This record gives sequence, structure tokens and C-alpha cells, in this order.
Amino acid sequence: MRTPNYPGADAHKWAAVDDYFSELLAPQDEALTNALSANAEAGMPSHDVSAVQGKFLALLVKLMGARHVLEIGTLGGYSTIWMARALKPEGRVTSIEIDPLRANVALENCRAAGCADKVDIRVGAASDVLPRLEGPFDLVFIDADKPNNPVYLEWALKLTRPGSVIVGDNVVRGGAVVDRRSTDPNVLGVRRFAEMLAADPRLDSTALQTVGEKGWDGFTVSFVKG
Repeated sequence: MRTPNYPGADAHKWAAVDDYFSELLAPQDEALTNALSANAEAGMPSHDVSAVQGKFLALLVKLMGARHVLEIGTLGGYSTIWMARALKPEGRVTSIEIDPLRANVALENCRAAGCADKVDIRVGAASDVLPRLEGPFDLVFIDADKPNNPVYLEWALKLTRPGSVIVGDNVVRGGAVVDRRSTDPNVLGVRRFAEMLAADPRLDSTALQTVGEKGWDGFTVSFVKG
């Protein structure tokens, strides 16, 4: 059981349920478990998506028939592997990571998982890399520094097309998102991000709370309208 980012009194039950469904519906092979171990050995925080969340992203890729996926925030490539494996043969995940060490670990993890040929890891601040990308992307997964979520959303809209999907991770933050008086830059970034989702006529969005091995959090899903 990983240490939850936002624990609760029932965290052990939430983790047990995640384990139950993961074993049945989202089993991890050796490459995925080794990726998590490699990330820990490199000193990375355990911010990777859970196995069932990784499977959710993979199913989104399959359901959409996505060929071009953009991931903002690679970390050690765990979620990257889930999405890359779900792509069509000609598909590619373009993933942005600011830390060169993490990017190198992620690339090695992708090689070990047999999907490095479907992954393009760009090293640098996302605000610098995004203007150099060419869309459209079918799916955008935003999972980086939360204060910049509004910037990432603006670029996601520039780099997508009608019918694309934008997913924003870690938006509940243990319930802190509802605190209007918060001065936490992460909370402020998420709240502004949510307000932008609500106000933009190009988007049809919802948010889902989650509990599990990562504690109490959630994500947004947005459909880019025609």
C-alpha cells in the first residue's frame, strides 16, 4: 500500500478495494511493477496514477481510437506505459517532463515495457514545450504542477480538435478544492482550472471524486465540442 496523498480514516479499506479491482480488472505485469520500483529508487514521489486509474486512461484511448495522446507531466512514465500500450500501432504518446532525471527513468521504463517506440518524451517546462508541438491530439492528460493548470488548459484547447478529450488529474486534493479562502497555489490553480472548464463554451465537462490507494482525490473529464 502506498502512502496516500490525502489519507482518511478508511484509507486502508480504500486501498484494499483498489487492490481487489486491480487484481481482477487491471492486473500489473512485471514491467509496470518494475517501473514503480525504479521510480522509487530514483527518489520520485509516489504520485503515479493507481493501476485502476491507469487502466481507465488506457480504456479512454481504446474507446476513442486515439492515435495522438499528449501527457503533461511524465514523472516516471507509469501512466505513459498504460496509454502507450492501448494505442493503435501507428499511435504515439507525446509526454512532457521538466526533470531530465525523471525523463530518463521514464524512457527506460517504457523501453522495458516494450512501448518506447510509441513514446516521445520532451524534456523542459511544459510552458516552453507546448508552443513547439503540433496537434491535433485526440486525448490530453494534464497531470503536472497544479498552479499552471490554467495555462495547460489553454494550450490543450489550442492543440485539440472537436471530439478530443481533456483529462485533469488531482483536482479534489483531499477536499481542499472547496476552500474559497485557501492560499495554497495548488488549490488556487485547480479552482481556476475548474472555473475555466465551466465557462468555456467549447467544453462539456464533469468531475469525479475518487478514493483509493492514493487517498481522496479526483479528476475532470472534458469533451471538446464542435
